[in-house]
Amino acid sequence: MVDSEPRRTPRRSDARRNRDMLIAAARKIYAERGVDAPLDDIARRAGVGNATLYRHFSDRTELIETVFHDALVPILDMARDIRDHPDAWAGLTSYLDRIFTLLAADRGAGDLLTTAVEGVPTLDALREENRHTLQTLLSRGQEQHTVRDDLTIEDLLFLLAAIGRAASAAPANWRRHLALLLDGLHPAAARPLPAQALRPEQFDAALHRLRPPTSENPTP
Repeated sequence: MVDSEPRRTPRRSDARRNRDMLIAAARKIYAERGVDAPLDDIARRAGVGNATLYRHFSDRTELIETVFHDALVPILDMARDIRDHPDAWAGLTSYLDRIFTLLAADRGAGDLLTTAVEGVPTLDALREENRHTLQTLLSRGQEQHTVRDDLTIEDLLFLLAAIGRAASAAPANWRRHLALLLDGLHPAAARPLPAQALRPEQFDAALHRLRPPTSENPTP
C-alpha cells in the first residue's frame, strides 16, 4: 500500500506527455497534409502506438477539436464582432483578408473551413457564425450599393470555398485571387493585382492540390 501512490504519478506523467506529443504531431501533419491525414501517421510521428492515440482521443473529430480549438476561437470572435462594422465593404474585405491569411499559413485550418468535416464543436459554431456574418455584410453592402444586387450568400460561400482551397494550394498568390473576386463583387474597387500570376506548371500543380483529398483510411 505504501508504494502504490508513487507508482501512480509516473503513469499520469507519461499519459500527459503522450497526449502532448500526439497533439504536436497532429498539428504538424495537419498543417503539412490537411485533416485527412491518416491517424496512423500521427501516432507514428508522435512515437506512440495506435492504442495510445485512441486512449486519449476517441475519434478523428475529437483530435481535430483539440488541435484547432485555440486557432478557431479568435476567428469565431472576429466573425461576431465584424458584423457591426458600419461600412459593410470595409468589414467584408477586412474579414476575408484575415481568414485567408490563416488558410494560407495552415493547410489543416484551410481544410477545416473548406471541407465537409463535421462533428467538431468549435468548427460547427464557426461555420454558423461565418454564414451569419457574411449574410449580414452582404445584405448591408447591397443596401449601401457597394455590393452587386444579384449576389447571393450561396454564390459568395461557394466562391470563398474555392479560394480557400487555392490559399492552401498556392499560398503566395491568394491575395491576387481574392482581389479578382472582390473586384467582381464591387467594380469600383478595381486595383492593380498583387503578386504574380501562376506559371502554367505552377497552375497544374496547384490545381492537383486543390482537388478534395481522397483518404485511404476512412474516418473512424
